[in-house]
Amino acid sequence: MQNNKTFSGSGDLLLKNRNEFLPGISVDNVIFGYHDGKIKILLNKFISFNKWMLPGGFIYTSESVNGAAIRILKERTGLEDVFLKQFHTFGDINRTSLDENMDLLNKHFTDSEARNKNHWLIQRYVSIGYYAFVDYSRTSIKCYDDEDIQWSDLDKIPALYSDHNKIIQTAIREICKYIAYIPIGYELLPEKFTMSDLRLIYEAFLGEKLDRRNFQRKMLSMGHLNKLDEKSEKRGVKPAVLFSFNKEKYTEGITKFLKI
Repeated sequence: MQNNKTFSGSGDLLLKNRNEFLPGISVDNVIFGYHDGKIKILLNKFISFNKWMLPGGFIYTSESVNGAAIRILKERTGLEDVFLKQFHTFGDINRTSLDENMDLLNKHFTDSEARNKNHWLIQRYVSIGYYAFVDYSRTSIKCYDDEDIQWSDLDKIPALYSDHNKIIQTAIREICKYIAYIPIGYELLPEKFTMSDLRLIYEAFLGEKLDRRNFQRKMLSMGHLNKLDEKSEKRGVKPAVLFSFNKEKYTEGITKFLKI
């Protein structure tokens, strides 16, 4: 993962005329990475606000909903052409707190318009959720100059803004429904990896320990993996056989998954 880089302030974006965006609709991306044996999720936070949140944003009138999700993913990670899937629409009437939104505006902006209780940013919004799997080592994380951004371990996610904890939980449930159809490790792992790394990813999503031998037997039977004549060389760790993904089989699995 490359070091964080900053780009233009988020305040200008948030204070733009609402006519530039589709009214009442936003996008939230659950971006998964894998590093040092842990599943991680990308979070961002305004420096003046105490709640972390998912990288998200509004949809320009000139772009599609999918286009907005792809734009946000690329802006935040520097990556494109990665696995990104829409999984749920979040539209509960009370999904956001008016008091929380007013607190965000009052702390983040000095503009008098932002303090107006009729400001368009504190109206009701329906959010369309997407999840993405990215190679942690290839990401170039970027943030606005008035915010922080970080990877958080999946098992250490704090209380987030709005219903973003629920969005993460829903994403994980959806992934678990179809985990047999798509080799998720393809997107999360480097080109060469150990079977233990792959098993840790499945265990993190499923929330349970898996039998090492049964897991390896099942993974190999699917035909998605190539066993290499190489072993890992991590200091202090017993060398283990390395594997890579079979691109053709992976593409076949993706095609079946997208038809579900």
